Amino acid sequence: MDRKFTLIRHGKTAGNYEKRYIGVTDEQMTLDGENEIRLREYPEADIVYSSPLSRCIRTSKIIYPTNEIVIVEDLRETDFGLFEGKNYKELSHNPDYIAWMESGGEDAFPGGESRTQAIQRTMEGFAKVLEQSKNYRSISIVAHGGTIMAILSELFGGEYYSYHVENGEGYTFDLSFDGICSGLCPRSFLRGSN
Repeated sequence: MDRKFTLIRHGKTAGNYEKRYIGVTDEQMTLDGENEIRLREYPEADIVYSSPLSRCIRTSKIIYPTNEIVIVEDLRETDFGLFEGKNYKELSHNPDYIAWMESGGEDAFPGGESRTQAIQRTMEGFAKVLEQSKNYRSISIVAHGGTIMAILSELFGGEYYSYHVENGEGYTFDLSFDGICSGLCPRSFLRGSN
């Protein structure tokens, strides 16, 4: 018997509109972000997991108003360190940012996490979800772009950024109970008007 997993990126925050690195900052979703979520349809879930950040919890409550939301700390976004809250324009002449870009995003953010560290932490969180959800067939996770890219690139291979999703969008995939992918996976979804 397979389990269906749905990974959903939270609704837009002010920082998302301005293309800022919003990782560990607990930024609220905007009203427009909430409305965009309400216009879409999402797969049903037997159980819902969320990052501890309020933008994910709020998104979870809008999409799944009758489900209990289970918080998993390790599903939070990457710690962008000194780049937190800034955007490309503000960082374009910063030598640390230029060096990070030249590394292909592999180096650690100054004062923050490396991609490798963030992926490892995220996969520890996903392992907790796998264990806790073993009695459910439809599992949804509301998290961040980095969280989603980490999980999918580790499970299915391919380039980390190839799994980028916009706010409110996501992927579904099937896993057997022993953790093996079955069927065509992952499948992206975006339904409803927007």
